Amino acid sequence: MLSNLSIKKQTMQGLNPISRRTAVKGSIFGLLAVSIPNIVFAKKIISMPGGRNADKVFHRYPSIDDTIVAEVVGVSHFNLDRLKELVNKRPELSRATWDWSFGDWETAIGAASHVGRRDIADYLISKGARPDIFTFAMMGAHEALKAMIESSPGIQSIAGPHGITLLQHAKNGLTAEGLTEKQKQDGNKTISYLESLGNADLKETYIELAEADKEKYVGDYKYGEGPNDGLTVKINSRKLVTLGKLGKNGGALYQKKENVFIYQGTTSVEVSFKIIDGKVISLTVQEPDLTITAVKI
Repeated sequence: MLSNLSIKKQTMQGLNPISRRTAVKGSIFGLLAVSIPNIVFAKKIISMPGGRNADKVFHRYPSIDDTIVAEVVGVSHFNLDRLKELVNKRPELSRATWDWSFGDWETAIGAASHVGRRDIADYLISKGARPDIFTFAMMGAHEALKAMIESSPGIQSIAGPHGITLLQHAKNGLTAEGLTEKQKQDGNKTISYLESLGNADLKETYIELAEADKEKYVGDYKYGEGPNDGLTVKINSRKLVTLGKLGKNGGALYQKKENVFIYQGTTSVEVSFKIIDGKVISLTVQEPDLTITAVKI
């Protein structure tokens, strides 16, 4: 009787009618026979409606394109019609979340909540958005809000997107048009309850800037050679100094000491300006794990 080892040796030496060369060739052509049509098919299925090719697919696909996510959160502040155009065909976008800068996270429903757009919040919820404590405050949902606070004492002092407080969300809820008397009563009841807690409107204390001092910070700052490697400081419609991507609008800067600022709601980040002879030369962004200095141009 042949041992297992002998059987293996004789098979490789020719006792098996299928030679090693034949087996290798067969496996290669078998692989090609399967792979070539699949490769061709794959090229076909990644073409997209409207003539978009595979090289146009978002670089983090299958994640949804950042530009779409940003637009959903952006229009959730003010444009219900456009929001419906985006979300009706893709309800998952009702839960869109965007980082405006430095970890200033905001959901679509969070956007609607802090500007008092009850109609937009209602629509987003109908499409699957997840209401949170700020949504309930804006809507004057007193009992739900009270239950959340009693189950998690202290939660009322946590600020929402852009550092906006829970009490301010409740007040903004009363700015909506067409409120019923009951909605107004519920809103006022919610405001009274939050005011009674004493810490639902905690705000950091910052140093006010004179109007003349604001202008010196305004301008573009570059930190690299790339066309987008920079930041822009502007003054917004509320007369606040803001910081955004190069050429873009951004979030508010609040001065905590001379020429040192906090970007709205993100206390782990400092933005400081270097000034020589009364002129701003550069700005430095100090994050926990990153420091960037950009020169004013």
